[in-house]
Amino acid sequence: MRHDGLRAALGAALALGALAGCSLAPHYERPPSPVAEDWATPQAGEAQRPLPWREFFADPALAGLIADALENNRDLRVAVLNIEKARAQYRISRADLLPSVDAGVSGNGQRTPADLSSSGRTATTHRYDAGVGFASYEVDFFGRVRSLNEQALEAYLQTVEAQRAARIALVAEVATAWYQLQADLQALAIARQTLESQRQSYATIRSSYEAEVATELDLSQAESTVRAAEASQAQYRRLVEQDGNALVLLVGKPLEPQRLRQAAPQALALDAPLPAGLPSAALTRRPDILAAEHALKAANANIGAARAAFFPRIGLTASAGSASAELGQLFAGGQGAWSFVPSISLPIFDWGRNQANLDVARVQTSIEVANYQKAIQVAFREVADGLAARGTLQEQVRAQALLVKANAHSYDLARARYEQGVDTYLNALDAQRALFAAQQELVATELAREQNRVALYKALGGGDR
Repeated sequence: MRHDGLRAALGAALALGALAGCSLAPHYERPPSPVAEDWATPQAGEAQRPLPWREFFADPALAGLIADALENNRDLRVAVLNIEKARAQYRISRADLLPSVDAGVSGNGQRTPADLSSSGRTATTHRYDAGVGFASYEVDFFGRVRSLNEQALEAYLQTVEAQRAARIALVAEVATAWYQLQADLQALAIARQTLESQRQSYATIRSSYEAEVATELDLSQAESTVRAAEASQAQYRRLVEQDGNALVLLVGKPLEPQRLRQAAPQALALDAPLPAGLPSAALTRRPDILAAEHALKAANANIGAARAAFFPRIGLTASAGSASAELGQLFAGGQGAWSFVPSISLPIFDWGRNQANLDVARVQTSIEVANYQKAIQVAFREVADGLAARGTLQEQVRAQALLVKANAHSYDLARARYEQGVDTYLNALDAQRALFAAQQELVATELAREQNRVALYKALGGGDR
């Protein structure tokens, strides 16, 4: 079986495809950045490279939770599957650039009645065909298919960046949840310590009341402090349980109790330098901004496809093989057959459909420009807010620690004065309440400081590896 006709048709199609390739898409230019040229803070001159999360979150317990989450989290699995889907769609679009060659064998039998036959007699005919060829291959003179292929590529790259953004967000969420758990464990420990101290004071005052030394008011006030401490302990026990449930959801699998225990104080400090630098360097690291730019490029390519719809569309259909009226002679010598059918379609009247599609593509590009610039503005604000809070939170932690120390000293003095009989129990109670509140506020401020550093790490496009 000869394929000279098909080879000639394929050669012509590929030659025409090589000549095609001009694109009617507008030349892409990155939109101007709608933010300031520099951070409004003196803390911006630090490392420029993305910081891997294993270097930033050095505590082994936290690092293990993050690693498990990156492996088991269901939302992240969906993001990975979306990448596979976009990659397959891009391969489909890329395949349209070349003709699809198929092989086929067919047979046809037909009976014609005598009154319809040209010979006036009943006729029965048979036809058998075997060959290879391609159908409706579009010669992309005006870049329509290439524009669609570029759009699919940008959509794929957008999905890749979206998955990177999901990984970084998951790292930050696990770290934030872990620090919340540690803060609530610290608050629970303070509540337990306070409850134990108040129970001892209540027992002492009850003994004094039975000995007619303390008043009934002193006994009632002491009991109120015990009940308040019991309520606080129950509250923080509930919060600790909920924090553990949140971590289990993020990690994507059950966690052993030892992995949810209180960490040592030195494990809670985040001392690694943050990758803060100039806005341009920081923003180019953020995958959400890169994803927004890929969406903009995809919309820009779609304009090229919409413009190409105004021009003629050239199609080629070709086949080569054998044909015979008898099945036994299908592959015999001299039965070669081929066909080559070029076609051209020129839009004349479409009632404004092509123009409307072009208008839609242009408006979508304007939308993506706004989305891209909004993503930059949001990123800039997140980084600027994080940098602004960074120094003040450290100062607040230092001042709160001094307040705890001062309140502890006041409580010791007030309790000593009551035991010596020179002051009422009410002053000791107020001093104890102030100490407890200051201790809880110190835990909350330390949590805010560490969570701010986690949020700043995420905002600066911290590494997802």
